Order: sequence, then C-alpha cells, then structure tokens
Amino acid sequence: MAIVTDTLLSGLRTGFNAAFKRGAGRAPGNWKQVATLVKSTNASNTYGWLGQFPKLTEWVGDRAVKSIKEYGYAITNKKYENTVGVKRTDIEDDNLGIYAPMFEEMGYAAATHPDELVFSLLGQGFSTNCYDGQFFFDTDHPVAVNPDGTGGNATVSNLIDAAASPESKTPWYLLDVSRTLKPLIFQERTSPELLAITDTRNDTVFMKDEYLYGTRYRCNVGFGFWQQAIGVRDDLTAANFEKALGMLQSFQADGGRPLGLGTGGKAGTLLVVPPSLYAAARKLIAVELVNGGESNPWYDAATIVNVPWLMPAVVAA
Repeated sequence: MAIVTDTLLSGLRTGFNAAFKRGAGRAPGNWKQVATLVKSTNASNTYGWLGQFPKLTEWVGDRAVKSIKEYGYAITNKKYENTVGVKRTDIEDDNLGIYAPMFEEMGYAAATHPDELVFSLLGQGFSTNCYDGQFFFDTDHPVAVNPDGTGGNATVSNLIDAAASPESKTPWYLLDVSRTLKPLIFQERTSPELLAITDTRNDTVFMKDEYLYGTRYRCNVGFGFWQQAIGVRDDLTAANFEKALGMLQSFQADGGRPLGLGTGGKAGTLLVVPPSLYAAARKLIAVELVNGGESNPWYDAATIVNVPWLMPAVVAA
C-alpha cells in the first residue's frame, strides 16, 4: 500500500503529463493542411483585411494608396475542457495502470480538437456567413468592379448543388492551399495543457477523496477567403470535379485580376472527403488509367484528404 505524499503526487503528475504528450503526438493534425494558424492575444480577433488580395502596380509619381474597405469579421475565442478524477484509493493501492491509457486519450483528444473544429466548420459553410456577409459556400458573393472595392459588384458562386435535393447528397470540397493564407482559420489563444488539483484542502479532494486532472484550451475557428474553396453537394464524379476545378481557377479579385487559384496541381489543391467518399475519390484522381486503358486526365490533380471529422452539410432554414 502506497502512502500518498506530495512527492508521490508530483511524480504522478509527471507521469500523467508524459502520457498526455504521447497521446497528443499520435494526432494526425490534418487541420494544418486547410487552416491558417493565428496566435491570438485577446478575447477575439477582427480580420478586417479579409477580402484583400494585394497586387503590385507600376510606381509612377507618389504611391497610390488604396483605401480598400474593411470587413468587421471577428472570431471570438472559446474555452474547452476535459476533466477526470483519480481516486485516492487507487493511488494507495498502486492501481494506476488503468489511468495511463486514459491520459493518453486525453492528450489525443486535445490534439485532435482543432481537427474536429476546423473540419466541422466546412459543413457549416453552407449556412454560416463569412467576411462578406454571405454564406461561406454561396451563389452570390460580391466582387467589385474596381480594385479599390468601388464601382458596383458582380456576383460569383463557389457552390455546386445537385439539380434536385442537394441536402440529400454527401458534401465534398475542393480547396486551394497554395497561398500563405488558407481557406479556414484556426485561432489559438492558449495551447492545451494538463492541470491538476491535488491539495487535500481543496473541497473536491477532501469531500470526494479524489484528485482532479483536466485539460484547458482556448481557441476557435473561422472562415478565410471563400475564393479558395468550392463546396459541392452533388455526386463525386469526373464531370463535377472538372466543374469545381474550373470555378476555382476562374476566381478574380476586385477589379478583375485573376487570382491564380487551383493551378498548383496536387501540392496546392486538396480534395477533402469523408470516409464514405474516399473510394470514389481514389477512383477519380488516384488511378492513372481508366476505362480499360485510357489516360485519366485527373490523375494526381489534387491531394485526397480523408477526414472522419467532416460533419454533414448544414442547410439554411
């Protein structure tokens, strides 16, 4: 029987932290492929520059300062937690082997939390506004006639819907990740950490005879440039892939300047699918020959990202 001392509790915390880090190290971190990490220093961050794609112009005379309109798109950090109790009797009875896997899972859960937030956000893009006040995936995003955001707007779509009942189709996504900024934003205020309450004077420890260990995380997610993403609620076919890629490559900034998106090949273009569409995605772009020996025009046209955290599309009421 072990005597529970401060030294023993300190050693346990070190061991639990090590298990926590082992679990975190096993997380895939797919979110980094589609989201820009922004380190936050406040309760929220406002991304007033969204919508601006800078370009160079010939310098004649003084600099031409462009007063491009700002957007009031803000992402407010949220708090997340995960807490478990370790019974004092288990420490006394040297019955701690049952806890190591649990702390590894806590570490894994903390490290995959960004994946869950980021990829769940894609499904919400059909019914959630981005910086321009439109749904992230929509048919009428405004694009100004002039580079300074004036002169009226044309409307542009980054949404492909089935002709009938698009809500019944499993959505998939074509994303351009060739730029420094990616289609989504993962905003992190604090890194995930494992905290502990082991003081016997604490009410929970005294009354319930257990020590508390918990994860704390402050972060949130939001949308970046809609021009870098196509949302498709239709079958994953060669025709629809071609249509989505064509839309991505046709996008222009204010003033009609081509953005050059979707032209980076496999390295810069992602086909993001849930597990139910993974086989179809591989048949579409991971097979070099089709139809009994014909060259596949879409072979290696994008990188497939198979994501279990993708949520079904949320349809606006």
